[in-house]
Amino acid sequence: MASRFRVLPGLTARTAVRESLAGVTLLALAVPLNIGYAQIAGLPATAGLYALILPAVVYALLVSSRQLIASPDAAAAALVASSLGGLAVAGGADYATLALAQAIIGGLMFGLFALFRLGFLANFLSKPILIGFVGGLALDILVSQLAKMLGVKIDSGAEFVDKLTALVSGLGTANVFSIALSAGSVVALLVGRRFGRQVPWALAVLVVSTIVVVTTGLEARGVSVLGPIEAGLPTLSWPVLPWSSWLALIPSALALTMVTMAEGLLVSRNYGEKRGYSTDPNRDLLAFGAANVAAGVSGGFTVGSSTSRTAALDQIGSRTQLPSIVAAVGTLLLLVFGTALLEHIPSPAIGAIVAVAILPLLGIGELRRLWSADRFEFVVGAVCFLGALLLGPILGILLAFVLALVNLAQRAASPAIDTVGADGAAAPRPTPGEPVILRFAAPLFFANAASFERAVSDLADAQPPPRAIVLDLEAVTDIDVTGSESFAAVSKKLRDGDIRLAITRVRPDLTERLDHFGLLEGVIVYATNRDALVGEQSGPPRTAANPGDAERS
Repeated sequence: MASRFRVLPGLTARTAVRESLAGVTLLALAVPLNIGYAQIAGLPATAGLYALILPAVVYALLVSSRQLIASPDAAAAALVASSLGGLAVAGGADYATLALAQAIIGGLMFGLFALFRLGFLANFLSKPILIGFVGGLALDILVSQLAKMLGVKIDSGAEFVDKLTALVSGLGTANVFSIALSAGSVVALLVGRRFGRQVPWALAVLVVSTIVVVTTGLEARGVSVLGPIEAGLPTLSWPVLPWSSWLALIPSALALTMVTMAEGLLVSRNYGEKRGYSTDPNRDLLAFGAANVAAGVSGGFTVGSSTSRTAALDQIGSRTQLPSIVAAVGTLLLLVFGTALLEHIPSPAIGAIVAVAILPLLGIGELRRLWSADRFEFVVGAVCFLGALLLGPILGILLAFVLALVNLAQRAASPAIDTVGADGAAAPRPTPGEPVILRFAAPLFFANAASFERAVSDLADAQPPPRAIVLDLEAVTDIDVTGSESFAAVSKKLRDGDIRLAITRVRPDLTERLDHFGLLEGVIVYATNRDALVGEQSGPPRTAANPGDAERS
């Protein structure tokens, strides 16, 4: 157990050099992406860079996952922008303060979820929901980045339809030099990703495009650049806001927290299983919480999980959190000594980098597979996709939860109910007048109690009626009050019809629940289906099968 909580698990003297070099690669990937994500969020570039320092170090030292990278990502940036846009003007001091407070609230929520072990709530965000929700956010981001790549001015904080309309209507003002830079950047990124994955192509694109802009004077020809970036270390401070503003941020912070929980815990578990080490979900939630609080007090913004960077480092053999610490040190040095190098980075190149990075998040292939696999799951994904686009991320994620509950209720209300044989396999239509075994394949609770009662009643109403009805309860893991009332109603109906009732393959904890509700009176408990058929065909036994049973009437 002690090794599970060791700081930087997996790091040894033999792997330190490899992990340090992976940190340099992470730095090259993270700097351009975080600058772009900060712009998506409506924040200065420094907010994206600050998020790579203290939050990354805190997360790396606390998390159980050896590989999951914590950083602002495209979905989080879009959520920040859409949720804060109605509270303050993007780019202003109040807007930045709100972003800090939002990160702190999210961090505290992560801590509470970890404390009360509520990570299971993230399971309500199923894969179709995540595909649709993140895909909708990605398309919203892509429109903003296309405008940047074309040199078209739009309000990046506007609603999706307004941004799309502004982009289309502004195509006549597109800047030919911005288009050329963007096209060259996209080609370099796509070709490089295909033939040279080890090369930090995003950094190469930034360097080359910046040189082109500076040497050819493209800035004077209408190509937008990043502009001056404040040099120096991040300072620790607490955002000062009225209580009403803190309360207004709770819904968006909760949405950010739930999306990060769902995606982060899933990716963490997958890589742990893939690489043969254990992870602790509650410890990971605590690490996310501490990282977000650190972001809120050090000038960053909400930190989520970066699936793309995690995959990139996994491909080059990284198996520890040391790269995050190395990248944090590199970012710190860049902020102290190298901010002048960033001023002339062209916005079209940043837009191209972000656009290429989020293309996989659109989820078109995943939606196509959902269409083939399960039409209802596809509808869930598609509705979440459109909800995130047209209703906004907050209402979109609320819609996602409603759909998840509807999906859950639909499946729970219609469990598999089969007549089976002694071996548990599905049996043909039962022989009239003979004992019949009915298997109910779900917990018996309010959502499916009516289905259970109807299935037993249909068997009891057959002519001639069965001699006995045996309930195979192996798959029934629990029973609630409504379920107990249905069970009691079924038991009474069978007694009134002179049909014996027996149960078989009952879990010990379910036996306790049945006894608690007083449902074992007049019911025989058998160990197996075969025993039940033999016992019911040969007549009632002289004694009950166990002390909890009563004699049959």
